[in-house]
Amino acid sequence: MGFIVTIYNTVFFQPLFNGLVWLIGIMPFHDLGLAIIAMTFIVRIVIFPFTHRSITTQIKMKKIEPHIQKIRDQFKNNQQEIAKKTMELYKEHGVSPFSGCLMLAVQFPVLIALYQVFINDIFAKSDFLYSFISLPSDINALFLGTIALTEASILFAFCAGFSQFIQMRLALPPKKNEAPARKENNIQKQLMSHAQYIFPVVVVFISLRFPSALALYWTTSNIFAILHEGIVRRKAKQYDHTEQTGTSQTNT
Repeated sequence: MGFIVTIYNTVFFQPLFNGLVWLIGIMPFHDLGLAIIAMTFIVRIVIFPFTHRSITTQIKMKKIEPHIQKIRDQFKNNQQEIAKKTMELYKEHGVSPFSGCLMLAVQFPVLIALYQVFINDIFAKSDFLYSFISLPSDINALFLGTIALTEASILFAFCAGFSQFIQMRLALPPKKNEAPARKENNIQKQLMSHAQYIFPVVVVFISLRFPSALALYWTTSNIFAILHEGIVRRKAKQYDHTEQTGTSQTNT
């Protein structure tokens, strides 16, 4: 266990903590809030390849969903054949069903490390500083001079929950003109639909129990995710429209 903790601190916690301290040092008035926003964007850029692949996989999975349903109906009594044909379909369309798991495997320790960075007094963790990083003597914990990031904030908690709702709403767009789904698929879709309302409430509840620095990070991360997902989905829609137009002209 000690070895795992050492690896975790070396790979995740220390780089993030030192990065935040360095950003605080270069921000105007040593503003902790601006440093957190900058840190969040840096983290999102670093894990961008994983999140981007996960989003594109979700879009592709949605497109091939009818084909997967046909395979299940055709080989409903042969689970081995269903698995084989489904994997062939994934390969044909360049879909990696494990990309979401990979993204979680990368994001989870990063999230834990960021929470540890934000949740306690920065001065109490000076032992984790690299030799070339110095801790500013005066850190401005009032975001833009108004909200104390060391205390819980109703405003930031609401922003975190609302941005989480928008992000999940965008990730799970409403289904239109779909064929009736099987019972197990309907149950799964209902659970996902309920989650987009329940999880934001959970986010608000958690944010109210911790320093608002966490809520600021959560909100900034969600905004980045909303912009990223919106751009990817818009490009995918434009590509589908162009593809359909080209197919229609060819048939004509």
